[in-house]
Amino acid sequence: MSRHISEGWTVQDFIDDLEPLFDMIMANRSHIKPFATDQELKEWCKDNQPYYKKHVPEVFKYFKNKYKRAVA
Repeated sequence: MSRHISEGWTVQDFIDDLEPLFDMIMANRSHIKPFATDQELKEWCKDNQPYYKKHVPEVFKYFKNKYKRAVA
């Protein structure tokens, strides 16, 4: 989680930035529908990370695992 990604941003920083919106989406409290596929989630993570628009595997895996816990 402490791996540096870009310009002082770590994996944890990206997770902390995306998590409130992710929670709203998955609770169906957003104009964005809850993610139905891994690919949708992966693209959303990339597109919504601040300053860095490349796939960060740890960020994707964190939200994928969080989603699976919420559904189970």
